Formats: sequence, structure tokens, C-alpha cells
Amino acid sequence: MTTLPNRPNTALMVIDVQNGVVKDAHNRDAVIANINTLVEKARAENVPIVWVQHSDEDMPRDSEAWQYHSSLKRDSSEPLVHKSYSDSFEDTDLETHLAALGVGHLVVTGAQTDVCIRATLHGAMVRGYDATLVADAHTTEDFTSYGAPSPDQVIAHTNLYWKYESAPGRKGGTTPTAEVAF
Repeated sequence: MTTLPNRPNTALMVIDVQNGVVKDAHNRDAVIANINTLVEKARAENVPIVWVQHSDEDMPRDSEAWQYHSSLKRDSSEPLVHKSYSDSFEDTDLETHLAALGVGHLVVTGAQTDVCIRATLHGAMVRGYDATLVADAHTTEDFTSYGAPSPDQVIAHTNLYWKYESAPGRKGGTTPTAEVAF
């Protein structure tokens, strides 16, 4: 379990499911539906939900591209972390929120698989967190024109390698939406 002392709790993370990020995302509607299922389950079980929102030159704060997809609704009591790097921990107040909530285990969803999802998973593990990737609740767009594998292959590969990820005192892992246990 987590190497962070006095952190018995789990939190659901919803990363960058913003208009400008998921506009052309692979299997977007199904992924968002799965995230909504997890949000409802987390709320019903009083599990904290942490929302992460990226901004940069192409997606400035308060722009339409920066807004969360309209299918997802954040409750104003749920932490919102603003970031400008791929890793949700870098130069943000994410750790402050998680510490206050006693969280040592993260259940990760969102976009994009090959950028912010991977960076945040690795960032969590090196900081002492257990991190579970929800296998059918993350997505990316098609970057094959840049030499990347197809989106379905990127997602499958990330699910494969994270399933077996571990470090001393910490574990990764993947699970489908239907089997998420907070």
C-alpha cells in the first residue's frame, strides 16, 4: 500500500476532460459515460473526487476549449486543480488537497492517455501513491500522423503496462469501470 503515512483514503481523479482535449478523442462518449458512472459511485460512497484542468497557449483559461465537457458536472465542494504541465502534481496544489483528504490511493480517469494520464500516474507513484488506472475511462486522440500507434493501441498498451506497475511499498494496476472498488 501507499508509502505515505496516515493516508488510508482513496480519491477519484478526473483529468483534463475538457472540450479542447477530448474534441476528437477515441471512443469519447463511452469514456465520458464511464467517468460519469464513477463520479456518481464516488459521490454515493462519499469518496473524494479531484478534478484537474489544464491550460496552455492553445487552451487559455476561461476559453471554450478550456471548459470541462458539458456531460461532466463538478460539484463546487470538489477540489479543482489547475495545471499547466502534463503531470497533475507539477507546480499545482494537488498534493495539498490529497493530504488534507488523507488520500494515499488514486483512481485515475481522463485524457489524454499518452500525455497527462501517463505523466500523472508516474508522478503519483514516485511521490508515494498507489495509482489505479480505470482501463475503460481514459482516452486520447489520433496521433498516427506523427508516428504514434493508433489510439486504441495506445490505450491498450497503457492498460497493459500499468496493470503490472509497482514500486517498493506502492502498486499500480488497472481495472474496468464496473469493477472499481473505492
